[in-house]
Amino acid sequence: MQGVFLLLPDFGLILLGWGLRRGMDLGDTLWAGLEKLVYFVLFPALLFNALARTRIDFATAAPLIASGAAATVCGIALALLARPLFRQDGSAFASRFQCAFRFNSYIGLAVLGKLHGAAGIATMGLLIGAMVPLVNLASVWMLARQGNLGVGREMARNPLVLASLAGFAFSTSGLTLPDFASHFLGRLGDAAVALGLLAVGAALRLRGPTGSPLGSCYLLAVKLIAVPAAALLVALSLGLGRVHLDAAVLFAALPTATSAYILTQRMGGDGAGVAWLVSANTLAAMATLPLWLSIVLRY
Repeated sequence: MQGVFLLLPDFGLILLGWGLRRGMDLGDTLWAGLEKLVYFVLFPALLFNALARTRIDFATAAPLIASGAAATVCGIALALLARPLFRQDGSAFASRFQCAFRFNSYIGLAVLGKLHGAAGIATMGLLIGAMVPLVNLASVWMLARQGNLGVGREMARNPLVLASLAGFAFSTSGLTLPDFASHFLGRLGDAAVALGLLAVGAALRLRGPTGSPLGSCYLLAVKLIAVPAAALLVALSLGLGRVHLDAAVLFAALPTATSAYILTQRMGGDGAGVAWLVSANTLAAMATLPLWLSIVLRY
């Protein structure tokens, strides 16, 4: 029950976004623009600011990053096994493949911020920053392979990858952000979480899945059950402390990000199928995420 009440405000914002899009005549252009604003400006600012202000002890952070990487690799490996479920539809598989391991950072930062304050945001920001290049590399590689596009070019212009690398570089440089820059980026970051959650809700698509329903449901189970279970096992075996344990498991239990849909559309994949699977992930996570939160808080 503690997990349910902790997550109610965040899921409330998601449902509000869904209601606003359908109940107010704001136009699809507004929501598409909001999604791009969060993805290309607000969230990169939040990610860079969280990493740039954190002095990263890589020896201490290594078990946390290892747990996140193990969970992500588990999702990638299990997703590859889904290829036969899509039969001859290579585009549908390449597009939905990423839904087994991509994660919604907005929800993760909101939850860890409630649990552990600034330390939680910094820890989740560190984990997100370390995992963003890995998940984007796997996602872009599969889509580029299907569409004969350049993986390097797509990675080089991904705003989350660039923000993560810049944040890590600034953190390790020993420099300190000027107050005005920190406050400016902080204001953008504050807007990123609330607007990001509203955008998640606005993007929900509740119609039935297109293509292979069995394949989509398999990927859904991988993301919300198998991946967090792998993270919990690895995190416990590595002896992670309170904040790092919570971050590792909740990171793995996050639903798929709407950025999967943006990436798929931009690379000419099966946008409609990804939109449904992202929506199903988000709605199902309203039940599974509180469950995983309740489990991890017992340790």
